[in-house]
Amino acid sequence: MKKPTMRAVLGSVSSFLLFFLTVGFIVSCCMMLFVTILADTLGITITSHNIATAAKVTFWNVILITFLFKIADYIRRKIMVERPTKLITEATERIMSGDFSVRIKPMQSSGMEGFNQIAVAINQMAEELGSVETLRTDFIANVSHEMKTPLAVMQNYGTLLQAPDLSEEKRMEYAKGITDGSRRMADMLTNILKLNRLENQQIYPEISEFDLGEQLCRCLLQYEAVWEKKNIEIETELAEDVRVKADAELLDHVWSNLFSNAFKFTPPGGTVRVSLTATEHHATVKVCDTGCGMTAEVGAHIFEKFYQGDASHSVQGNGLGLALVKRVIDIMHGEIGVESTVGKGSTFTVKIGRC
Repeated sequence: MKKPTMRAVLGSVSSFLLFFLTVGFIVSCCMMLFVTILADTLGITITSHNIATAAKVTFWNVILITFLFKIADYIRRKIMVERPTKLITEATERIMSGDFSVRIKPMQSSGMEGFNQIAVAINQMAEELGSVETLRTDFIANVSHEMKTPLAVMQNYGTLLQAPDLSEEKRMEYAKGITDGSRRMADMLTNILKLNRLENQQIYPEISEFDLGEQLCRCLLQYEAVWEKKNIEIETELAEDVRVKADAELLDHVWSNLFSNAFKFTPPGGTVRVSLTATEHHATVKVCDTGCGMTAEVGAHIFEKFYQGDASHSVQGNGLGLALVKRVIDIMHGEIGVESTVGKGSTFTVKIGRC
């Protein structure tokens, strides 16, 4: 327990004297008024002796009243001010030291409404900071893990390339492995930067009006070599003249990621269907595939960063594509959902506002 400083003692004394003078002045005025009216009414003559006796009694009464009031005020401050202030200060100090699990219990006493509002705000802040810290920790762990794999592959291929009697065929194979690993790392870092800028609102939509069907066709044709190589059948059903007001570049990322996933998970000889329908206020795009599908548990997490439900395809991605898609759709104030059946395929539905 801290000893009171001289400054604190002087402050308490001056506070007591000020309170004493205030109470003394008020009581004296009230007593003088009362005695004057009483003397005039009853016709009593007030002598100097009467006044001296009354003044002494009044003086000691004022001291007693002041003392009792100061004690009551001291107890009130301890309970109503200092205790909640101490609780809030200790909580904020723990938060500053990195403990985001701290929570301030609601104060039930009357008159604590203001402190309760502060406590609720601090609890919400601690909860948000805890979530951010968890995401940051998971993000760093995931990035480290994702980088470790291509780096190990590149290191192994680099070691193999140093063999003096290596054939040209093997040399090309190992060089391709290093190139693929470096490309995967570059793609991952690019997506991380894009996602970071989107989450921190450093990318602001540049709204323009364009034909959504034409954009879908253009994005789909970028994968022509992929579907021809895997002999995938393409089915399209696009409503004509569906114009939307959105950021065309950001929506390009959405369609490219959805098409890329559809072709990645659809086996040779499968089918990918793209449809576009429209109402007066909304445009709806569906991307369907006949791939491996996913369970409901996997579907609940696919829009999370670095989540990959199918480990067999993890070498082809880094689990950031659908997180980017979800963030872009949120920025556009749209909706995205997925329906999937294991062994039959998945259907992604995107709904955005029209002009």
